[in-house]
Amino acid sequence: MSGLRVIPTWRHGQERLYVCLRDGRNVAWYDREAARVNLLSEERREDVLDVLGPFLTGPVTVGPPPVPTPAELARLTLHPDDDLAPNRPGEALVIDLDRDPGPAHRLRPDPRRRALTAEQAVGDALDQLEGAGWHTLHSLPLPGGDRIHHLVIGPGGLFAVRTVYARKQRVLVADPMVTLGRREPQALLRRVRADADRASYALTAEVHPLLALTGPTDLQITTPLREVRILQDTDLNSLARLGGTLKPADVEALHAMARDRHTWLKV
Repeated sequence: MSGLRVIPTWRHGQERLYVCLRDGRNVAWYDREAARVNLLSEERREDVLDVLGPFLTGPVTVGPPPVPTPAELARLTLHPDDDLAPNRPGEALVIDLDRDPGPAHRLRPDPRRRALTAEQAVGDALDQLEGAGWHTLHSLPLPGGDRIHHLVIGPGGLFAVRTVYARKQRVLVADPMVTLGRREPQALLRRVRADADRASYALTAEVHPLLALTGPTDLQITTPLREVRILQDTDLNSLARLGGTLKPADVEALHAMARDRHTWLKV
């Protein structure tokens, strides 16, 4: 018996199998998506492959872990308190509602809860792009108490996404005004562009504005849109078809920069 055991873990929706000694120390791990077995000790090569045998799904590359890229090194040296990648969709709203749930006898639904529902729906849809080479960061804090609801980085470029709850409402867009149901029109597209401009300044890269609507019954755009996209939450997967703008190394470098809280302190 080799004394090795396999422990599966999940991170960002991806499975990784760690091979550990009885005292818990890692000697290797299997990245199923990359089809690679990373060895920390060449001496245990045969034992590692033997214990991983039932889990291997095809040919794999076996060897020491690859040399980390500059983006990976930046991530590894980032203090956990400054890392925005773990933020959940609507993180700021979740914290706000925990601190102040509001009166239980409220006659109308708390608008913060509707906004949270929308951000979670959009965030979940954007997280599904991970397998296509995209990264999504949620609830990025900005000076002055504002925030970017979602920042998407991938082969098709960067997008600052502002989410709007529009369930069972008709949406009328006349750039820059957006009308939800019978409410007064709001200049939401100016807010979306402002988010993108601030993100562009912080990352020194072009960031495209995107308005994401959750659950509208109808969407009418009466004037041509200027440098902004409007998508329903069910159509956000169309971003995966965009490409040719950023190389994988550029995506990783921008993601490493964007997840650092200090990047956003002077915008």
